[in-house]
Amino acid sequence: MVTIKDYEGGVTAWCPGCGNFSILLALKRALVEQNIEPYQVLVVSGIGQAGKLPHYMKCNTLNALHGRDIPEAIGAKIANHELNVIAVGGDGDGYGEGGNHFMHAILKNVDITYVVHDNQIYGLTKGQASPTSDKGFVTKTTPEGVISLPINPIALAISLGATFVSRGFAGEVDHLVELMKKAMQHKGFALIDVLQPCVTFNRLNTWEWYRKRVYKLEDTDYNPTNRLAAFQKALEWGDKIPIGVIYRSDRLTFEEQLSALKEKSLVKQKIDPMACEKLLDDLI
Repeated sequence: MVTIKDYEGGVTAWCPGCGNFSILLALKRALVEQNIEPYQVLVVSGIGQAGKLPHYMKCNTLNALHGRDIPEAIGAKIANHELNVIAVGGDGDGYGEGGNHFMHAILKNVDITYVVHDNQIYGLTKGQASPTSDKGFVTKTTPEGVISLPINPIALAISLGATFVSRGFAGEVDHLVELMKKAMQHKGFALIDVLQPCVTFNRLNTWEWYRKRVYKLEDTDYNPTNRLAAFQKALEWGDKIPIGVIYRSDRLTFEEQLSALKEKSLVKQKIDPMACEKLLDDLI
């Protein structure tokens, strides 16, 4: 029987009160409640405070370059599509440095779960504006306020055809656990954008700020399979912020369309070094 202790990793180095703790706990609980063993999981991250999460997990882990967690996650899933592959990163890592990878993973519909710790700021590098910082937000790099509009990852994902788009809140751990379980069980690219307060550098989007605004879509008659309604929900921000599954659909995954994976995972196939001989001969 799998327990939380099976997933306990190193000692955390996050600031006391950081929303990352809740995300780490929710991820461990989601895996345990599905009875998934640590050897069946790969957690890949980029750089940032969120990128430290694999250090605090006891399972297969990979700490990649800044914004490059998704490519490594895709490679691992293609090589062994029996693995539960989870990519984690911050809003800067995923929507800034890794924004191109984020978009193309959606288009391919690779069967991975992507958990974004969205605190609307760069935490590891001491409080610069991020792609999701609100317009007018004052930081060290934007002393007169952010000029550009913030990226809307929910609307972007829906527009690109993502098959599972959701938002969670670090202050609703039980709800986040259920979101993570649904995302892992979904066949295809699954996004969970987690509203995660940074208690050190973001004094605007605080725990209290979010608690006054978030509401659960499960408590309404909302239909997550209606794409037009999903776009409308994606645009809700300010006085009311929806959390839950915002959009869900079905289409073939990238792996299901690869003929090389129809029989079994690449890692279980016999390697023939001579198979590349013809290719090499053609290059000579």
